[in-house]
Amino acid sequence: MKRSRFTQKQIIGVLREHQAGATAADLCRKHGISDATFYTWRSKYGGMEVSDARKLKGLEEENAKLKKLLAEQMLDVATLKEMLVKNF
Repeated sequence: MKRSRFTQKQIIGVLREHQAGATAADLCRKHGISDATFYTWRSKYGGMEVSDARKLKGLEEENAKLKKLLAEQMLDVATLKEMLVKNF
């Protein structure tokens, strides 16, 4: 996964500047980001505090681990089913 140049704290800081009245175009130019990046950040982190963003990141990591475990279990089940069919 690609690593971001900006921390969650910096992202939330940029979004707070926008809430304070700065235009999106000015913020993008100032911080060297694209409009699409700014609006993606706004949809993901809009209205969050730094602690909320940390919790979100933790939940996303946990969710990824659980998805991986589920996929491995499903593969094991499929393998066992194939073995049962071949034995009969």
